[in-house]
Amino acid sequence: MVGRSILIVDDEAPIREMIAVALEMAGYDCLEADNAQDAHAIIVDRKPDLILLDWMLPGGTSGIELARRLKREELTSGIPIIMLTAKGEEDNKIQGLEVGADDYITKPFSPRELVARLKAVLRRAGPADAESPIEIGGLLLDPISHRVTIDGTPAEMGPTEYRLLQFFMTHQERAYTRGQLLDQVWGGNVYVEERTVDVHIRRLRKALGEAYENLVQTVRGTGYRFSTKA
Repeated sequence: MVGRSILIVDDEAPIREMIAVALEMAGYDCLEADNAQDAHAIIVDRKPDLILLDWMLPGGTSGIELARRLKREELTSGIPIIMLTAKGEEDNKIQGLEVGADDYITKPFSPRELVARLKAVLRRAGPADAESPIEIGGLLLDPISHRVTIDGTPAEMGPTEYRLLQFFMTHQERAYTRGQLLDQVWGGNVYVEERTVDVHIRRLRKALGEAYENLVQTVRGTGYRFSTKA
């Protein structure tokens, strides 16, 4: 699980810093936000592996309202959430879990407890083989080393083409619009024209070469699909 990204959403900087130090020592990458609006932008753009979300946040949106919104939206509904709060009452815990939170930790808590609970949620939320290589014929993508090999030979491709390929290989046989690909691969907070997708699709096909370029198929009137079927 080392290298997973965790978004810490809390309006108290000392608490964010304490959590970030503990998580970075455990091998996690940390993102931070002090309000719901900034948090949502980071979530859409960076797609963290887990969100540590404080119940009480400044501004018009509370942590519980943000959690409810995230679980409603298809793009973010699968990201696990651990609620952090000073509220220890039973009904608050139930409310947090009812909106879709995966766990609930009451302040004050020890960094060791937090890391242990976080690891448990990630194990439950993520597929066991999330970091295992993905292989289709002679096409191999290794998520840990970020390398792609074609029939045993390293493939040359840019980071965007790599992310496109990883998304396609883990979401086969379904057609995606250019807008959906922008959301999933670039992040919904990045302003990129839809025709940019076509440019990177061409680059990806070129990197895959004649043997595998036909796996990335154009779906007329829709967008693109990754399929081993003709």
